[in-house]
Amino acid sequence: MITPDANATDAEVALAAARTGADIVRGLYGRRLDRIDKGDGDFATAADVAAEKAILGVIRTARPADAVLGEEGGRQGAPDGARQWLVDPLCGTLNYATGNMLVAVNVALRDGAAAVADPFSGEVFFTDGRTAWLRQDGTDDTPLTPTPATRLVDVNLDPPFPSAPAFRPVDLLAHPAFTAHFRPRVVSTSLALAWVAAGRRAAYVTDGTDLSTTVHFAAGIALCRAAGCVVTGIDGTPPDEPARGLVAAADAGTHERLLTMINGRG
Repeated sequence: MITPDANATDAEVALAAARTGADIVRGLYGRRLDRIDKGDGDFATAADVAAEKAILGVIRTARPADAVLGEEGGRQGAPDGARQWLVDPLCGTLNYATGNMLVAVNVALRDGAAAVADPFSGEVFFTDGRTAWLRQDGTDDTPLTPTPATRLVDVNLDPPFPSAPAFRPVDLLAHPAFTAHFRPRVVSTSLALAWVAAGRRAAYVTDGTDLSTTVHFAAGIALCRAAGCVVTGIDGTPPDEPARGLVAAADAGTHERLLTMINGRG
């Protein structure tokens, strides 16, 4: 476990917690792991559970009064606490269980610091809530700078699709305007949001409801907003309001182009 010192900032706690979880995920990769059925085709593995336990150990040590909402363990700590950490210890469990390294470890303080760790590259994308950075072992922190230059757009095709039939993510991929301007990618992990903040993707699109308050997306949304991305629901609603889906784009032009396609205006 990576233990922050007593004077650690929230960003340093998020970094330490995400790195600790990433160490567990990387260490268990490739082993035969029991699956814990969660219903509707969803499941967790022993790696999800172990990583979350390690992450919670870091948070409890550094911020013992804070509440936690974990993907596997649910709510812990004072239910009415002003500070709550959102933890997704292994985003991309199906990828991981089938030998695919495209996964992320997400840790976010609601309305505050956040970190997204890539267990296999050693990269941790993090924010103090105002600016966003990339840290990799042996290198200085690098500011995250979004850009639409790659023209790559990750589209989450995992169900459910609560906005159907008005919007189905798969339909976006066949839209003539989409194929004229962008190239689709399907990563199936919120690591793709960190890549938008870092300039490796032009945008990320997913369906869903109230995603900024979920353990899956809170850290990635925080990164994108701190880096200067344009982030809304698929109908243009700010993500900190009840919103449908998510469009996180490197710039306003890319964002508007995608919203136009999604909402049938072009």
